[in-house]
Amino acid sequence: MLHSRILDAAGIDDPGLRASYLRCRELHAHHGRTYYLATRLLPAPRRPYVWALYGFARYADEIVDDLTVTASAGQRADRLAQWSQLRLNELRAGVSEDPIGRAMVDTVATWGIPVEHVAAFLDSMRTDLTVHQYATFDDLLGYMHGSAAVIGLQMLPVLGPLTPAAAEPAMALGIAFQLTNFIRDVAEDLSRGRLYLPLEDLEEFGVDRADLERGVFSPAARDLIRFQVERTRLWYDRARPGIDMLAPAGRECIRAALVLYAGILDQIERVGYDVLRGRVGVPRGTRARVGSGAYLRARRAWPADSRRPNQSHQVQVHSTSAKPNSRSSTGA
Repeated sequence: MLHSRILDAAGIDDPGLRASYLRCRELHAHHGRTYYLATRLLPAPRRPYVWALYGFARYADEIVDDLTVTASAGQRADRLAQWSQLRLNELRAGVSEDPIGRAMVDTVATWGIPVEHVAAFLDSMRTDLTVHQYATFDDLLGYMHGSAAVIGLQMLPVLGPLTPAAAEPAMALGIAFQLTNFIRDVAEDLSRGRLYLPLEDLEEFGVDRADLERGVFSPAARDLIRFQVERTRLWYDRARPGIDMLAPAGRECIRAALVLYAGILDQIERVGYDVLRGRVGVPRGTRARVGSGAYLRARRAWPADSRRPNQSHQVQVHSTSAKPNSRSSTGA
């Protein structure tokens, strides 16, 4: 079986640990199809660790978004707080018996990922249970430091950074990905009572949240979404130089992920920015074209790759801010 061979290549032999990685892979493949496609461009020995990082994040997100009749906001908050504290304790202790946590503990230990990055992410998940809109883009950036930027930092050791300077583009890419999701998923987020478009932007363009909730897509709303798309493209521009700051084995994965995710913005533009009428995605033909070309380039870098991180390439980021030094007219 292909997935078993990938685990073999990574030197992951323990049956319980293998089961944990495979569970994370299922979450990744089901919920993150575009990014899952991109991670197939990594050498086999590195792929399970991306499964673990994505699966862990997705599982936490599912707790937050559990909208079943029996799960009130308070119950979800309690469940998330308990689950988060248990997982953080396990990460610090270096051992877990949890079906998801076991793979995450192994990944953090293998690649030297700072536990504070995981803690920052879990803090942002708790925020989603109490904060349902953001007044300014700076406020949204504060939230995205934990929900998106530190995800880039978690991924970085697995990808093989060649310089500490790779940290800033990695955070920018995490933010670009999440801003793309926010734009694409406006209707879905509103159905959960959340809005990730800054209220200052709604006011500037003359858009009322209540109209968006009713599905009213006005010319003003079109201008608002166009503005969000332009701002997000600038974050992709900030991230793009980071690709060449990675070891060759990690470049094609991130290049493909960037191209495919930025392609969602192109699709939003093609439907006239109307994100209220349905969820857009990158066409299969585009995904296949980008993936096939990247696969051929990636294969050339695989033979030189090894499982364990090169200690000289480890990047430690302690207090780097995800916020830009200055805001342009589009806020990036």
